[in-house]
Amino acid sequence: GMSMGINILTYYLLSINFITWVAYGLDKGRAKKGKWRIQERTLLILTAAGGSVGALAGMLLFRHKTKKAKFVVGVPVMLVAHCVITAAAVQWLMK
Repeated sequence: GMSMGINILTYYLLSINFITWVAYGLDKGRAKKGKWRIQERTLLILTAAGGSVGALAGMLLFRHKTKKAKFVVGVPVMLVAHCVITAAAVQWLMK
């Protein structure tokens, strides 16, 4: 029913955003230590997959990718898109 769909959506969004936030934090830590890095492509894929809140939180908290246009512009744009998609999904699920 409706609650199952909402629950799945909620758990998915919580999970993908937590994973994305951790990835941004790990990459920032690795950048400081000069270790192998998480590819920008991977960070952007996680962001696009619904992790825009985690990405933005990671950028702000860890001061990470804040000088790169594709992140500074891309992440907020994806966040707005995700809000619209999520609102539409919730409306559809509540029918």
